[in-house]
Amino acid sequence: MNEIVDHKADVVIIGGGVNGCSLAYQLAKRGMKIVLCEKGHLCSGATGRCGAGIRQQWSTRENSELAIKSIQIFERLEKELGQDIGLRQGGYLIVVHDKSDMKQAKRNVDMQKALGLDVSILTPDEIVDIVPILDVKGMHAVGATFCPTDGHVDPFKTTHAYAQAAIRYGAQLYKFTKVVGIKKKKKRIDSVLTDRGKISTDFVVNAAGAWSKQIAEMVGVKLPNKPFRKEILVTERVKPLFDAMVISFKDGIYFSQQEEGQILGGIPIPNEKPGYLTAPTFDFLHHMAKTLARYAPPLKHVNVIRQWTGYYDVTPDALPIIGEVEGIKGFIQCNGFSGHGFMLSPMVTKILTAYIADGRTPRILKRLSLSRFKGKKIVREVSVVG
Repeated sequence: MNEIVDHKADVVIIGGGVNGCSLAYQLAKRGMKIVLCEKGHLCSGATGRCGAGIRQQWSTRENSELAIKSIQIFERLEKELGQDIGLRQGGYLIVVHDKSDMKQAKRNVDMQKALGLDVSILTPDEIVDIVPILDVKGMHAVGATFCPTDGHVDPFKTTHAYAQAAIRYGAQLYKFTKVVGIKKKKKRIDSVLTDRGKISTDFVVNAAGAWSKQIAEMVGVKLPNKPFRKEILVTERVKPLFDAMVISFKDGIYFSQQEEGQILGGIPIPNEKPGYLTAPTFDFLHHMAKTLARYAPPLKHVNVIRQWTGYYDVTPDALPIIGEVEGIKGFIQCNGFSGHGFMLSPMVTKILTAYIADGRTPRILKRLSLSRFKGKKIVREVSVVG
Protein backbone atom coordinates (compact mmCIF):
# COMPACT_ATOMS: atom_id res chain seq x y z
CA MET A 1 0.00 0.00 0.00
CA ASN A 2 1.43 3.36 -1.05
CA GLU A 3 2.17 5.98 1.60
CA ILE A 4 0.71 9.47 1.45
CA VAL A 5 3.84 11.61 1.77
CA ASP A 6 3.36 15.26 2.78
CA HIS A 7 0.25 15.49 0.63
CA LYS A 8 -1.75 18.71 0.22
CA ALA A 9 -5.39 19.16 -0.73
CA ASP A 10 -7.96 21.93 -0.81
CA VAL A 11 -10.51 19.60 0.81
CA VAL A 12 -10.22 16.24 2.58
CA ILE A 13 -13.43 14.22 2.65
CA ILE A 14 -13.74 11.48 5.25
CA GLY A 15 -16.12 8.75 4.14
CA GLY A 16 -16.57 6.91 0.85
CA GLY A 17 -20.33 6.58 0.79
CA VAL A 18 -22.64 8.37 -1.61
CA ASN A 19 -22.29 11.77 0.10
CA GLY A 20 -18.50 11.62 0.16
CA CYS A 21 -18.19 10.52 -3.46
CA SER A 22 -20.82 12.98 -4.70
CA LEU A 23 -19.07 15.85 -2.93
CA ALA A 24 -15.67 14.74 -4.26
CA TYR A 25 -17.08 14.82 -7.80
CA GLN A 26 -18.74 18.21 -7.49
CA LEU A 27 -15.75 19.91 -5.85
CA ALA A 28 -13.24 18.36 -8.24
CA LYS A 29 -15.40 19.49 -11.14
CA ARG A 30 -15.01 23.02 -9.79
CA GLY A 31 -11.24 22.68 -10.08
CA MET A 32 -10.46 22.02 -6.42
CA LYS A 33 -7.82 19.53 -5.29
CA ILE A 34 -9.74 16.80 -3.48
CA VAL A 35 -8.64 13.83 -1.39
CA LEU A 36 -11.20 11.33 -0.10
CA CYS A 37 -10.26 8.85 2.64
CA GLU A 38 -12.34 5.72 3.19
CA LYS A 39 -11.35 3.19 5.86
CA GLY A 40 -12.84 0.30 3.86
CA HIS A 41 -14.08 0.03 0.31
CA LEU A 42 -16.52 2.46 -1.29
CA CYS A 43 -20.12 1.80 -0.16
CA SER A 44 -18.89 -0.24 2.81
CA GLY A 45 -21.07 1.71 5.27
CA ALA A 46 -24.73 2.73 5.25
CA THR A 47 -24.86 3.49 1.52
CA GLY A 48 -24.18 -0.10 0.53
CA ARG A 49 -26.65 -1.48 3.06
CA CYS A 50 -29.64 0.81 2.49
CA GLY A 51 -33.05 0.03 1.02
CA ALA A 52 -32.35 2.20 -2.05
CA GLY A 53 -35.58 4.19 -1.75
CA ILE A 54 -35.90 7.88 -2.62
CA ARG A 55 -38.92 9.82 -1.37
CA GLN A 56 -40.09 13.39 -1.05
CA GLN A 57 -42.90 12.86 1.49
CA TRP A 58 -41.77 14.28 4.85
CA SER A 59 -43.20 16.21 7.78
CA THR A 60 -40.47 18.88 7.86
CA ARG A 61 -39.92 21.47 5.18
CA GLU A 62 -36.14 20.95 5.34
CA ASN A 63 -36.27 17.28 4.39
CA SER A 64 -38.96 17.86 1.77
CA GLU A 65 -36.99 20.67 0.11
CA LEU A 66 -33.80 18.60 0.04
CA ALA A 67 -35.61 15.49 -1.23
CA ILE A 68 -37.59 17.24 -3.99
CA LYS A 69 -34.47 18.88 -5.38
CA SER A 70 -32.46 15.66 -4.96
CA ILE A 71 -34.92 13.65 -7.06
CA GLN A 72 -34.76 16.32 -9.75
CA ILE A 73 -30.99 15.77 -9.78
CA PHE A 74 -31.35 11.96 -9.76
CA GLU A 75 -33.59 12.25 -12.83
CA ARG A 76 -30.78 13.79 -14.89
CA LEU A 77 -27.81 12.14 -13.19
CA GLU A 78 -27.44 9.25 -15.63
CA LYS A 79 -26.90 11.70 -18.46
CA GLU A 80 -24.57 13.89 -16.37
CA LEU A 81 -22.33 11.05 -15.18
CA GLY A 82 -22.61 8.92 -18.29
CA GLN A 83 -23.58 5.78 -16.35
CA ASP A 84 -26.75 3.93 -15.43
CA ILE A 85 -27.77 4.62 -11.81
CA GLY A 86 -30.79 2.29 -11.74
CA LEU A 87 -33.46 4.96 -11.36
CA ARG A 88 -37.04 3.62 -11.15
CA GLN A 89 -39.93 5.88 -10.17
CA GLY A 90 -42.82 3.67 -9.09
CA GLY A 91 -43.90 5.96 -6.27
CA TYR A 92 -44.13 5.67 -2.49
CA LEU A 93 -47.38 4.61 -0.86
CA ILE A 94 -47.42 5.65 2.80
CA VAL A 95 -50.10 3.90 4.85
CA VAL A 96 -52.32 5.98 7.15
CA HIS A 97 -53.77 4.03 10.09
CA ASP A 98 -56.08 6.26 12.12
CA LYS A 99 -57.55 9.75 12.53
CA SER A 100 -54.40 11.09 14.19
CA ASP A 101 -52.26 9.72 11.35
CA MET A 102 -54.62 11.28 8.82
CA LYS A 103 -54.36 14.73 10.43
CA GLN A 104 -50.58 14.51 10.20
CA ALA A 105 -50.79 13.19 6.64
CA LYS A 106 -52.96 16.13 5.58
CA ARG A 107 -50.52 18.60 7.16
CA ASN A 108 -47.66 16.88 5.36
CA VAL A 109 -49.44 16.88 2.01
CA ASP A 110 -50.42 20.55 2.31
CA MET A 111 -46.78 21.49 2.96
CA GLN A 112 -45.48 19.22 0.20
CA LYS A 113 -47.95 20.59 -2.36
CA ALA A 114 -46.92 24.13 -1.40
CA LEU A 115 -43.40 23.10 -2.47
CA GLY A 116 -44.75 21.94 -5.83
CA LEU A 117 -44.86 18.19 -5.18
CA ASP A 118 -47.34 15.96 -7.00
CA VAL A 119 -48.76 14.09 -4.00
CA SER A 120 -52.26 12.96 -3.03
CA ILE A 121 -54.28 11.30 -0.30
CA LEU A 122 -55.81 7.94 -1.23
CA THR A 123 -58.93 6.22 0.00
CA PRO A 124 -58.70 2.55 1.06
CA ASP A 125 -60.12 1.47 -2.32
CA GLU A 126 -57.51 3.54 -4.15
CA ILE A 127 -54.71 1.88 -2.15
CA VAL A 128 -55.28 -1.47 -3.85
CA ASP A 129 -55.45 0.23 -7.23
CA ILE A 130 -51.79 1.18 -6.68
CA VAL A 131 -50.63 -2.02 -4.91
CA PRO A 132 -53.19 -4.82 -5.50
CA ILE A 133 -51.59 -7.34 -3.12
CA LEU A 134 -52.17 -5.18 -0.04
CA ASP A 135 -54.79 -6.13 2.57
CA VAL A 136 -56.34 -2.86 3.70
CA LYS A 137 -58.01 -4.47 6.73
CA GLY A 138 -54.88 -6.37 7.70
CA MET A 139 -52.87 -3.14 7.59
CA HIS A 140 -55.58 -1.33 9.60
CA ALA A 141 -55.49 1.35 6.92
CA VAL A 142 -57.90 4.28 6.71
CA GLY A 143 -56.07 5.74 3.72
CA ALA A 144 -52.62 6.51 2.36
CA THR A 145 -50.56 9.20 0.71
CA PHE A 146 -48.94 8.63 -2.66
CA CYS A 147 -46.31 10.44 -4.72
CA PRO A 148 -45.63 8.93 -8.17
CA THR A 149 -42.17 10.48 -8.61
CA ASP A 150 -40.74 8.77 -5.52
CA GLY A 151 -38.93 5.53 -6.23
CA HIS A 152 -35.58 3.72 -6.20
CA VAL A 153 -31.97 4.32 -7.24
CA ASP A 154 -29.16 1.76 -7.12
CA PRO A 155 -26.76 2.92 -4.35
CA PHE A 156 -23.76 0.99 -5.68
CA LYS A 157 -24.11 2.15 -9.27
CA THR A 158 -24.68 5.74 -8.15
CA THR A 159 -21.77 5.92 -5.71
CA HIS A 160 -19.31 4.32 -8.11
CA ALA A 161 -20.50 6.59 -10.94
CA TYR A 162 -19.81 9.61 -8.71
CA ALA A 163 -16.42 8.19 -7.70
CA GLN A 164 -15.30 7.51 -11.26
CA ALA A 165 -16.42 10.98 -12.35
CA ALA A 166 -14.51 12.50 -9.41
CA ILE A 167 -11.35 10.66 -10.46
CA ARG A 168 -11.76 11.91 -14.03
CA TYR A 169 -11.68 15.46 -12.65
CA GLY A 170 -8.53 14.75 -10.67
CA ALA A 171 -9.83 13.76 -7.23
CA GLN A 172 -7.75 11.20 -5.34
CA LEU A 173 -9.73 8.49 -3.58
CA TYR A 174 -7.78 6.53 -0.98
CA LYS A 175 -9.58 3.33 -0.01
CA PHE A 176 -8.58 1.27 3.06
CA THR A 177 -7.16 4.47 4.54
CA LYS A 178 -8.09 5.21 8.14
CA VAL A 179 -8.14 8.74 9.53
CA VAL A 180 -6.41 8.68 12.93
CA GLY A 181 -6.32 12.40 13.75
CA ILE A 182 -7.18 15.93 12.67
CA LYS A 183 -4.95 18.87 13.49
CA LYS A 184 -6.02 22.49 13.82
CA LYS A 185 -4.17 25.79 14.29
CA LYS A 186 -5.79 28.87 15.82
CA LYS A 187 -9.28 27.43 15.46
CA ARG A 188 -8.72 26.49 11.82
CA ILE A 189 -8.31 23.08 10.19
CA ASP A 190 -4.64 22.44 9.40
CA SER A 191 -4.19 18.80 8.42
CA VAL A 192 -5.52 15.26 8.52
CA LEU A 193 -3.48 12.34 9.83
CA THR A 194 -4.09 8.92 8.32
CA ASP A 195 -2.50 5.50 8.78
CA ARG A 196 -0.78 6.15 5.42
CA GLY A 197 0.51 9.66 6.04
CA LYS A 198 -0.40 13.30 6.57
CA ILE A 199 -2.56 15.53 4.35
CA SER A 200 -2.40 19.31 4.75
CA THR A 201 -5.73 21.01 4.06
CA ASP A 202 -7.99 23.95 4.88
CA PHE A 203 -11.25 21.97 4.80
CA VAL A 204 -12.30 18.64 6.28
CA VAL A 205 -15.74 17.20 5.49
CA ASN A 206 -16.97 14.71 8.05
CA ALA A 207 -19.09 12.31 5.98
CA ALA A 208 -18.27 9.20 8.00
CA GLY A 209 -21.85 8.14 8.70
CA ALA A 210 -22.28 6.24 11.95
CA TRP A 211 -18.61 6.93 12.75
CA SER A 212 -18.92 10.70 12.34
CA LYS A 213 -19.09 11.18 16.10
CA GLN A 214 -15.58 9.72 16.55
CA ILE A 215 -14.22 11.88 13.72
CA ALA A 216 -15.68 15.01 15.34
CA GLU A 217 -14.13 14.10 18.69
CA MET A 218 -10.68 14.37 17.06
CA VAL A 219 -11.09 18.16 17.15
CA GLY A 220 -13.09 18.33 20.38
CA VAL A 221 -16.53 18.57 18.77
CA LYS A 222 -19.41 16.62 20.31
CA LEU A 223 -22.10 15.38 17.95
CA PRO A 224 -25.45 14.17 19.36
CA ASN A 225 -25.60 11.35 16.79
CA LYS A 226 -26.25 7.77 17.88
CA PRO A 227 -25.77 4.62 15.78
CA PHE A 228 -28.74 2.26 15.55
CA ARG A 229 -28.59 -1.17 13.95
CA LYS A 230 -31.11 -1.61 11.13
CA GLU A 231 -31.86 -4.86 9.35
CA ILE A 232 -33.08 -5.66 5.85
CA LEU A 233 -34.14 -8.90 4.18
CA VAL A 234 -34.55 -9.92 0.57
CA THR A 235 -36.64 -12.78 -0.81
CA GLU A 236 -36.46 -15.10 -3.76
CA ARG A 237 -37.62 -13.73 -7.09
CA VAL A 238 -41.33 -13.69 -7.83
CA LYS A 239 -43.38 -12.47 -10.77
CA PRO A 240 -43.95 -8.69 -11.02
CA LEU A 241 -46.61 -7.71 -8.47
CA PHE A 242 -46.26 -3.98 -7.73
CA ASP A 243 -44.11 -0.94 -8.49
CA ALA A 244 -44.45 1.30 -5.43
CA MET A 245 -42.51 1.28 -2.18
CA VAL A 246 -44.96 0.62 0.69
CA ILE A 247 -44.14 2.12 4.09
CA SER A 248 -45.79 2.79 7.43
CA PHE A 249 -44.43 5.24 9.96
CA LYS A 250 -46.57 3.66 12.70
CA ASP A 251 -45.50 0.05 12.16
CA GLY A 252 -42.06 1.02 10.88
CA ILE A 253 -42.22 -1.36 7.94
CA TYR A 254 -41.12 -0.65 4.39
CA PHE A 255 -40.95 -3.01 1.41
CA SER A 256 -40.72 -2.91 -2.36
CA GLN A 257 -40.27 -5.24 -5.30
CA GLN A 258 -36.95 -4.97 -7.07
CA GLU A 259 -36.56 -4.94 -10.83
CA GLU A 260 -35.43 -8.59 -10.82
CA GLY A 261 -38.47 -9.66 -8.77
CA GLN A 262 -37.14 -9.89 -5.20
CA ILE A 263 -39.07 -8.35 -2.30
CA LEU A 264 -36.76 -6.16 -0.20
CA GLY A 265 -37.68 -4.52 3.07
CA GLY A 266 -37.07 -3.81 6.72
CA ILE A 267 -38.66 -3.01 10.05
CA PRO A 268 -37.23 -1.86 13.40
CA ILE A 269 -36.48 -4.43 16.06
CA PRO A 270 -38.69 -3.75 19.11
CA ASN A 271 -36.72 -2.10 21.94
CA GLU A 272 -33.50 -1.90 19.92
CA LYS A 273 -30.74 -0.04 21.81
CA PRO A 274 -28.16 2.26 20.20
CA GLY A 275 -24.67 0.89 19.61
CA TYR A 276 -22.39 -0.73 17.06
CA LEU A 277 -24.31 -4.01 16.83
CA THR A 278 -23.67 -5.97 13.66
CA ALA A 279 -25.19 -9.46 14.05
CA PRO A 280 -28.46 -10.17 12.22
CA THR A 281 -31.25 -11.25 14.56
CA PHE A 282 -34.06 -13.79 14.46
CA ASP A 283 -36.29 -11.23 16.20
CA PHE A 284 -36.09 -9.05 13.10
CA LEU A 285 -36.76 -11.94 10.74
CA HIS A 286 -39.81 -13.04 12.73
CA HIS A 287 -41.21 -9.51 13.19
CA MET A 288 -40.67 -8.58 9.55
CA ALA A 289 -42.17 -11.79 8.17
CA LYS A 290 -45.21 -11.54 10.42
CA THR A 291 -45.88 -7.90 9.57
CA LEU A 292 -45.22 -8.33 5.85
CA ALA A 293 -47.67 -11.24 5.69
CA ARG A 294 -50.30 -9.07 7.40
CA TYR A 295 -49.77 -6.27 4.91
CA ALA A 296 -49.46 -8.43 1.79
CA PRO A 297 -50.88 -11.96 2.32
CA PRO A 298 -49.78 -13.23 -1.13
CA LEU A 299 -46.18 -12.92 0.10
CA LYS A 300 -46.55 -15.18 3.15
CA HIS A 301 -45.11 -18.22 1.38
CA VAL A 302 -42.21 -16.44 -0.35
CA ASN A 303 -38.78 -17.64 0.81
CA VAL A 304 -36.29 -15.28 2.43
CA ILE A 305 -32.82 -15.78 0.97
CA ARG A 306 -30.73 -13.20 2.81
CA GLN A 307 -30.73 -10.60 5.57
CA TRP A 308 -28.11 -8.05 6.60
CA THR A 309 -27.47 -5.18 8.98
CA GLY A 310 -26.41 -1.56 8.63
CA TYR A 311 -26.62 1.63 10.68
CA TYR A 312 -28.79 4.68 10.95
CA ASP A 313 -26.75 7.67 12.14
CA VAL A 314 -29.55 9.22 14.22
CA THR A 315 -29.83 12.80 15.48
CA PRO A 316 -32.29 14.00 18.17
CA ASP A 317 -34.60 15.53 15.54
CA ALA A 318 -33.97 12.95 12.78
CA LEU A 319 -32.65 15.74 10.53
CA PRO A 320 -29.11 15.83 9.12
CA ILE A 321 -26.26 17.94 10.44
CA ILE A 322 -24.66 19.83 7.57
CA GLY A 323 -22.35 22.81 7.39
CA GLU A 324 -19.39 24.31 9.21
CA VAL A 325 -18.99 23.92 12.96
CA GLU A 326 -18.90 27.16 14.94
CA GLY A 327 -15.44 27.91 16.28
CA ILE A 328 -13.48 25.65 13.90
CA LYS A 329 -12.98 27.18 10.47
CA GLY A 330 -13.06 24.57 7.75
CA PHE A 331 -14.62 21.70 9.72
CA ILE A 332 -17.72 20.74 7.71
CA GLN A 333 -20.38 18.26 8.80
CA CYS A 334 -22.27 16.00 6.40
CA ASN A 335 -23.81 13.39 8.67
CA GLY A 336 -26.70 12.56 11.01
CA PHE A 337 -29.02 11.61 8.16
CA SER A 338 -30.96 9.19 10.38
CA GLY A 339 -31.29 6.61 7.63
CA HIS A 340 -31.95 8.95 4.72
CA GLY A 341 -28.52 10.07 3.55
CA PHE A 342 -28.70 8.33 0.19
CA MET A 343 -31.93 9.95 -0.93
CA LEU A 344 -30.90 13.45 0.18
CA SER A 345 -27.29 13.29 -1.03
CA PRO A 346 -27.58 15.05 -4.41
CA MET A 347 -28.89 18.32 -2.98
CA VAL A 348 -26.94 18.20 0.29
CA THR A 349 -23.64 17.88 -1.55
CA LYS A 350 -24.63 20.58 -4.03
CA ILE A 351 -25.26 22.97 -1.11
CA LEU A 352 -21.94 22.07 0.53
CA THR A 353 -20.13 22.55 -2.77
CA ALA A 354 -21.56 26.06 -3.05
CA TYR A 355 -20.44 26.80 0.51
CA ILE A 356 -16.90 25.44 0.16
CA ALA A 357 -16.18 26.60 -3.40
CA ASP A 358 -18.11 29.90 -3.46
CA GLY A 359 -18.64 30.87 0.16
CA ARG A 360 -22.42 30.85 -0.28
CA THR A 361 -24.50 30.08 2.82
CA PRO A 362 -28.06 29.05 1.90
CA ARG A 363 -30.68 29.47 4.61
CA ILE A 364 -31.05 25.71 5.02
CA LEU A 365 -27.41 25.43 6.13
CA LYS A 366 -28.20 27.59 9.13
CA ARG A 367 -31.34 25.60 9.89
CA LEU A 368 -29.45 22.30 9.80
CA SER A 369 -26.20 23.32 11.50
CA LEU A 370 -24.94 21.70 14.69
CA SER A 371 -25.73 24.88 16.63
CA ARG A 372 -29.48 24.21 16.38
CA PHE A 373 -29.21 21.85 19.36
CA LYS A 374 -27.92 24.55 21.74
CA GLY A 375 -30.76 25.34 24.10
CA LYS A 376 -33.39 25.43 21.38
CA LYS A 377 -36.65 23.56 21.07
CA ILE A 378 -36.22 20.54 18.83
CA VAL A 379 -38.86 19.93 16.15
CA ARG A 380 -38.54 16.27 15.23
CA GLU A 381 -39.10 14.82 11.80
CA VAL A 382 -41.98 12.37 12.34
CA SER A 383 -42.11 10.87 8.86
CA VAL A 384 -39.49 8.21 9.52
CA VAL A 385 -39.53 4.44 9.77
CA GLY A 386 -37.73 3.25 12.89
